[in-house]
Amino acid sequence: MKTIACLFACLLLGAFAAAQMGPLTPAPELKKLDYFVGTWTLDGDIKPGPFGPGGKMTETEKVEWMQGNFFLVLHDDFKSDMGNGIGVAYMGYNPEDKVYTYDAFNSMGEAGHSKGTLSGDTWTWTSENKMGGKIMKERFTIKELSATSYSFKFEMAGEDGNYASIMEGKATKAN
Repeated sequence: MKTIACLFACLLLGAFAAAQMGPLTPAPELKKLDYFVGTWTLDGDIKPGPFGPGGKMTETEKVEWMQGNFFLVLHDDFKSDMGNGIGVAYMGYNPEDKVYTYDAFNSMGEAGHSKGTLSGDTWTWTSENKMGGKIMKERFTIKELSATSYSFKFEMAGEDGNYASIMEGKATKAN
């Protein structure tokens, strides 16, 4: 009971502090995420390797702004030779750290958190995950080709720091 009372008091203090600061407004950097709003079809090639034999991957991704315009919500439906599923992700911007954020969850039990940067027409998302007790670095790169298409590449690096391509492909916007 003490834990619930303490949690409730913390929530009240947080709400009081937020009220003193005034309403938050979306960071200007969030407007750059407008590029991703719409319905996208992704076609990729998964390279053979330690995760399986590789093969083709297709995905339909529906992207829209969450009310308030602080986060994009992405709904994915994916199919590949290595498994099918659905996912949801949230894209935003952290003004304190000056990085974009990407948090994803899917029906295969995977969860990921990445930090992103934008340089010209290239988005670079990085993260670290533990696999088999070892830290693996991940890098997902998106290169805007036009208002309705981009290329993508997913790479991983082990303890040696050398990145290897896991998947490459292209995305096309339907609307």
